Amino acid sequence: MTVDRRTFLRAGMAAGTTALAVGAGLLSPGRVLAAWPKNAFMATSLDDALKAMNLSGAQASSQVMVDAPDIAENGAVVSVTVKTELPDVQSITVLVPKNTMPLISSYEFGPQTEGFITSRIKMRETSDVIGVVKAGGKLHMAKKPVKVTLGGCGG
Repeated sequence: MTVDRRTFLRAGMAAGTTALAVGAGLLSPGRVLAAWPKNAFMATSLDDALKAMNLSGAQASSQVMVDAPDIAENGAVVSVTVKTELPDVQSITVLVPKNTMPLISSYEFGPQTEGFITSRIKMRETSDVIGVVKAGGKLHMAKKPVKVTLGGCGG
């Protein structure tokens, strides 16, 4: 493999700039990586995860929709969408109670952001997929049962 001079200089400049930024303290893990609620993601029960995220007491709502397949042929890749038309959406959280660690993901929204997320998740076994929406300071929830037939994060 031959490397031309231009490619070599470009790579050297990028490495030098990164090293300079790290040395100056501009790229420290606290600034580069997003803050995350470790206790919530390490919780092993749905109630503990909800408490750690301050989402206890969410009420079932027809204004929150969880879209997921009725049957997931492969639990390692399950497409999930949570959406709402509620105004002032502050966060959307996705949970799967029968996973070893129920908290799958949590998204915080800025002002004027549409209440919509879509993702691919892992499911250990057949379970509900729960979407919790915090909007206007209130907690709203919806769930969708998904039957897992193969794979998943359990094997």
